[in-house]
Amino acid sequence: MRSRSLTATLALAFAGTTLAVFALVGSYVYTALAHEVSTQDDQDIVLAARHMRRLTQELTNARDLREHRERLETQVLGNGALSAEMVDSSGQVLMQHNLSKAALGIAWPAVQLDPTEQITAASITALTASHGTPFRQVATGARLTDGSTVKIIVMRDVSDRWLLLKKYRDRLFLASGAGALLAFLMSYLLIRQSLRPLREIAHSAADFTTENLSARIVVRKVPRELETLIASLNGMFSGFEHGFNRLSRFTADLAHDMRTPLANLRGSTEVALARPRSSEEYQTLLASNLEECDRLSRMIENVLFLARAEHPNFSRHLLAFDVDEELLKIADYFEGIAEDAGIRIRVTGHARLKADIELFRRAVSNLLANAVRFTPRNAEIVLSVAERDGAVRVEVANEGVPLDANLLERVFDRFYRADPSRTNGASASGSTGLGLAIVRTIMELHGGRAHAESDPQGTRFVLTFPLVK
Repeated sequence: MRSRSLTATLALAFAGTTLAVFALVGSYVYTALAHEVSTQDDQDIVLAARHMRRLTQELTNARDLREHRERLETQVLGNGALSAEMVDSSGQVLMQHNLSKAALGIAWPAVQLDPTEQITAASITALTASHGTPFRQVATGARLTDGSTVKIIVMRDVSDRWLLLKKYRDRLFLASGAGALLAFLMSYLLIRQSLRPLREIAHSAADFTTENLSARIVVRKVPRELETLIASLNGMFSGFEHGFNRLSRFTADLAHDMRTPLANLRGSTEVALARPRSSEEYQTLLASNLEECDRLSRMIENVLFLARAEHPNFSRHLLAFDVDEELLKIADYFEGIAEDAGIRIRVTGHARLKADIELFRRAVSNLLANAVRFTPRNAEIVLSVAERDGAVRVEVANEGVPLDANLLERVFDRFYRADPSRTNGASASGSTGLGLAIVRTIMELHGGRAHAESDPQGTRFVLTFPLVK
């Protein structure tokens, strides 16, 4: 199913809101106008009835009433919708003015006001003629000076008012509909124009593909509300480009580094199979192949660790421990390798740290293994720890040929290897090029930092752990 247009949806919503506002305002104005008209008509009826009763009560008898008929009729003159009728107690019509044919057919109610009762708007009743003509009227009694009473009826034909209100209501409906339609058209055009930057963003984002990872969203005159969106998308694209390029380099380096031990395995096996060999030669071959297999196994293990460590849900088990004690254990573990290489290992300092102890051991072990490979014979490796500036600083320092300043950060890249001439030959073939990359990943997991320093006195790899309460 095709999705709805956002422009049309917003325009319809705006038009619906406009129509609702028009309806509410129109209903209020219509009701206020109807009330005002009804109040004015009722006031005319009440005033005419009051004056007619007052004038009637000044007359002596029915004969005087007939003589002053014109005076009584003047109370309803000037308003063609007003009419009046006066009857005596026997029902004989004494005076009748402007009574329409519709009004003549109305059966007037017997209820009337007492001659002494005040005439108010509440005294008015609504009647409807046989063919539907609406009237509003008031009936009151009046006492002549001779003691006789007459009934005075003042009424108004309100059909003209109904017609006026009907026309007004029809115009309100027409104006509301036209206003809603105009609001829809105008809002559709305005919203479409306002959403133009979004269409440009979508068009510009379509240029970002695997063949064009450097593409970025560029839109001129973008609203301020969309600047954050564009910045976020461009930041996401930069992350994609960095991750893709890193993955490409990692895949290429992994393929290249795995090809070397596989080629060694294949070459040595082919040479051995070229002609019959002695059992000692086969044993040497198998030992060499086993070493290459161990190298491949370590490489795969390290790659798997890096892949797991980059997962957001990678778990760490933090534990408080004495750093110097762990450094002594690691130094003892490397004591045999160090003696074979003619190297001394010394531990200094004291600090307490809260971290994942297994990851800590792995990071320091990788640094120490790296230091053993690049430290000349009869030299010393120093493992030191100190607490300063709210952090624990663990340092692995060794003598040897200093690193070029441009390479200090590259040594933490995956599959990076230093110049082989710098090594002392100890375990050189065992390097997979992932040890320092694992160190940096472990430090990132702890929110810390790994960096290298090098000068003519030697090279120092420093791990900075933030203190965790």
